[in-house]
Amino acid sequence: MGKALVLGGGGPVGIAWESGLISGLARAGVDLGQADFTVGTSAGSFVGARLAMGALAAGLVDPILAETPRAPPSASPSALNKAPPDLTRLMKLMAEAQSGARDPQEVRRDIGAFALAAETPDEATFIASFGRGFASLPDDAWPERGYACTAVDAETGEFRLWGADSGVGVVRAVASSCSVPGVYPPVTLKGRRYIDGGMRSGTNADLARGHERVVVIQVRVAGNTGPAAEALAKRFAEEVQVLTDAGAQVKVLAPDAGSVTAMGANLMDFRQRAAAARAGLEQGLAEAEALKAFWA
Repeated sequence: MGKALVLGGGGPVGIAWESGLISGLARAGVDLGQADFTVGTSAGSFVGARLAMGALAAGLVDPILAETPRAPPSASPSALNKAPPDLTRLMKLMAEAQSGARDPQEVRRDIGAFALAAETPDEATFIASFGRGFASLPDDAWPERGYACTAVDAETGEFRLWGADSGVGVVRAVASSCSVPGVYPPVTLKGRRYIDGGMRSGTNADLARGHERVVVIQVRVAGNTGPAAEALAKRFAEEVQVLTDAGAQVKVLAPDAGSVTAMGANLMDFRQRAAAARAGLEQGLAEAEALKAFWA
C-alpha cells in the first residue's frame, strides 16, 4: 500500500519543529508530502493536514519563520489574564493510561471529564483562532490526498480516527485532535465532544499498519525519564512492532540534541516556535541523505 507518514503530537512548538524538519528534508530531496497516507495526532494533525491539503513540503516552515514575536494567540489561557492551568491531574492520568494498571479507555473517560470541567477559552474562540490556516475552507472540506487524524470522545473515552469517510470537516477534526485537556475546550463534532488524540498515544503509529514504508516523526523533550517515560517508550515500541509485524519498513525521526535544546521543555511555549522551526530545518537538511533511498 505504498508509503505512510506518521506525525506525532507536541504542541505549538512541535508544529514548528515538525514543519522545519519536513521542509529541510524536502529541500534536500526527501519529500514526505508525497506519502500515500498521512496520519497525525495533535500537533501532527495540523502539520499533516497542511501537507495533505497541498502545501509544498519545502515551504512548510516559511510562515513560522516569518512570524513576528508575539504573545500567544487569543485561544491561549494566558490571554485571559489567568494563571496557567494546573495540569498535574492530567499528567497523572496520562501516566496511568500508559501504565496498564487500569483500562486505558476508563482512564481516558476520567481525562475527558477533567477536560469538560476545566475552565478554558470557549469553543468558538478556539476554533476561530486555531483555524486561521484553513480560514477559506468550507466547513465540510477534507484533503483529497490520503489523510486522517486522531481524537478521543470526552465522555466515553473511545478513540476516534477522523478520515475522508467520517463526514466531518478537516478544521474541526484537526482542532479536536489538538484539544489539550485543561488548556483548550473539547471540540464538538456530530453532537459529541472530542479531545486530543494524544490521550491514546503521542504517535498512534500503529494506524499506519498495512503500508510498506513508514516514516514516524516523534516529538520528544529533554528530561523524559522515570516510570511514565518508560511506559511511553514501551507503548511506542509496541506500535512500531505492529508495523514491522505487518511487513513494514519503519524509520523513526526524533529531535536531535540541537532541536531538543531549541524546543525547550514546554512545548506549549509559543516563544520557542521560531527556534524550534530553525532547528528542525537544519536537522532535516542534515538527515535527508540517510533517508533518500528509503523514501525514494
